[in-house]
Amino acid sequence: MSQKDTTAVLPPDLARDEQMTAEASQKSLFVQPASATSQATSAKAGSAPKRAGRLSEAKRFKIFSGGANKPLAEEVCRFVGVPLGETRMQRFSDGEVYFQLLENVRGADVFVIQPTCFPVDQHVMELLIMIDALKRASASRITVVIPYYGYARQDRKDRPRVAISSKLVADLLTTAGAHRALLVDLHAAQIQGFFNIPVDHLFASPVLVGYFRDLNLPDLTVVSPDAGGVERARFFAKKLDVPLAIVDKRRTDINVTEVMNVIGDVQGRTCLILDDIIDTAGTLIKTVDALLAQGAAKVYACASHPVLSGPAVERIANSRLTELVVTNTIPLRDDALAVEKIKVLSIAGLLGRAIESIHMETSVSTLFN
Repeated sequence: MSQKDTTAVLPPDLARDEQMTAEASQKSLFVQPASATSQATSAKAGSAPKRAGRLSEAKRFKIFSGGANKPLAEEVCRFVGVPLGETRMQRFSDGEVYFQLLENVRGADVFVIQPTCFPVDQHVMELLIMIDALKRASASRITVVIPYYGYARQDRKDRPRVAISSKLVADLLTTAGAHRALLVDLHAAQIQGFFNIPVDHLFASPVLVGYFRDLNLPDLTVVSPDAGGVERARFFAKKLDVPLAIVDKRRTDINVTEVMNVIGDVQGRTCLILDDIIDTAGTLIKTVDALLAQGAAKVYACASHPVLSGPAVERIANSRLTELVVTNTIPLRDDALAVEKIKVLSIAGLLGRAIESIHMETSVSTLFN
């Protein structure tokens, strides 16, 4: 038995109307509404926008801050030209962190600025909870901006049965939901390899080099306080076009060092000690004394991360150091701000340019100069 044709046959008038409707719909797919064109034209004809106006309008762009260094985050936002994202962070009576985003981030390109400085564990936990909240709020991409990366000094097994904590923290950030990381002056460059996400590693040296170039110190020699910092000091000395000296240092215990001798000529010269972290300032003060004992005329020092824990501020204030220049990757305590020898330079512009480049998918390498 043959199958009957069940296709409906429309009357001529209805068939003609449906054909005209289909043709009109097909044409509308290829015609841009006049309102969209006029909006684009009026946007181009408007006044010059802030820096954020140069950023991609195709995807939303937001910056949030934890509690570690909110003034730096606000300065970065002013540089970029976007408002700091609104959040609420509180603590339960037992110390647990409560965090809530107060604005929509669905599909947004989000940057979280949070150095993991003192109290380190508290700020690490804040950052992890912020990442989790952003992930669950459907942020398109989460970039953690960590001006100071805590636990960076535990990057290898230098003794039996010790943890590699810098790798652990990298794993925690990735597991929490971070898509990429922006870090400043890692204690060891190989820590970048501990992350299973893209890492942009910035250096504060352009900011510091500019300051000391403007000072125009006579007979300047850049000094590395240990063998591990030679590459950093060599780059600095090359930018300033000055000689390099090295201090042979032996560490006898955690936060305890013994200066051995100075390699290089510092007699009658102005010395500039370059380091990435100043913690208790024990190494710094011993290096200053060793250089002055070798005939140095004056000793300056600079560092990216002013941890300045324990007796550091008192040691610096009472030392023969002429000036200590640091950046604002870590907020200084009130007693440190009161010391005239300590000068703070801002890296907000450096971070702002890097955030712009990451958002716009352009090169970050130009910032190394």
